Amino acid sequence: MSTKRFYITLVFALLLSCFAVTAQGNKQKELEAQLQQKRKELKELNALLFSNKKQKKSVITLIEDLTYKVRVRKNLIKITNEQANLLTREINGNQKEITSLRTQLQELKDDYAAMLVKSYKSKSEQSKVMFLLSSDNFKQAYKRLQYIKQYANYQKEQGVAIKTKTKQLQDLNIQLSKQKEDKQKLIEENRSEKRQLEKELKDREVLMASIKSDMGKFSAQIKKKKQEADRLDREIDRLIKLAIAASNKKAGKTTSTGKFVLTPEAKKLAVNFEANKGKLGWPVSRGVIKSKFGKGRSLTDNSIEVNNSGIKIAAEKRAEVKSVFKGKVSSITIVKNANAAIIIRHGNYLSIYYNLSKIYVKTGDKIETGQVIGEVFSNKTTGESLLDFRIYKNDQKLNPELWLAKY
Repeated sequence: MSTKRFYITLVFALLLSCFAVTAQGNKQKELEAQLQQKRKELKELNALLFSNKKQKKSVITLIEDLTYKVRVRKNLIKITNEQANLLTREINGNQKEITSLRTQLQELKDDYAAMLVKSYKSKSEQSKVMFLLSSDNFKQAYKRLQYIKQYANYQKEQGVAIKTKTKQLQDLNIQLSKQKEDKQKLIEENRSEKRQLEKELKDREVLMASIKSDMGKFSAQIKKKKQEADRLDREIDRLIKLAIAASNKKAGKTTSTGKFVLTPEAKKLAVNFEANKGKLGWPVSRGVIKSKFGKGRSLTDNSIEVNNSGIKIAAEKRAEVKSVFKGKVSSITIVKNANAAIIIRHGNYLSIYYNLSKIYVKTGDKIETGQVIGEVFSNKTTGESLLDFRIYKNDQKLNPELWLAKY
């Protein structure tokens, strides 16, 4: 193999290896970030929902909490499986690369050894001079001189190539050893999580069996909660429409568009709010998202479909509720047979905080980011402290989880 061809092959192989390593490295980082998030979520979930064994909870709430915990743990196990599988592919790839590098290194060493022998046999300066003097003409002598220089350079290049390959092989061996350690840790964690999952599934079975005879009654309770949620949705939709109409009328726009007509100040506020997507502070100091945005299944009865207009955050008992961004209190409402809700306007965006037992602000108040606006209602019957949190753009429902910072 010529020197030029060897280096082209080496560079091409290194580029391909770099692309593959970068892609796999990015995937591992992404999975590791997801894993850390799930670990934190489980930790918060245990602290908020399972640490106080003396706290009385309804069976339905216990089942919901356990079902949610099972879902989080299943996701955690899924992520560790993906990480382990990716590491297996990386380990296999590195082992093949190590085998290839060893072969290349041996070829380089053999070639270098042969060169040294040849160089030793013709190493004397006299033989080089004789080689030049025996030329038929100046042109041939010049070519022979260039050949001698090229051969010397080739020897140096071969030496550098051997060092490069040796270092590459050493680095890969270190990387491979680290990957094997990481994989073993993931396997052990996975086994531990699976054992815990089996226990939680058994606990859930026992609870489900305890309400089996009264499932009709509990299903009726779930449906009633769904009806209450629908009533809340209608009330919030009505309040938002009123707010849009009142704001636009004040601005001299009477045509109904379903959107806020923004003043320069309100437009600037909306732009700032939008720029903070994925970075907004949480409305409670500690919490876990127990119920996600959009369509899903009831945590208790899988046959019942739910469609959440926001997210439900399990918080500490009587937790303080904070505004996620600066704005102005658009309205405060108390839904029939339910608790209070505060709507804060941020330009053409709205953040909504429902299920409050105490309210510390009034309609028209200017609010700062992180300002305490109320307190979460703690249900003595169910043992829950749930904040219903929503975000709208005009009258369009958005997924609040995408707007909050990762904790």
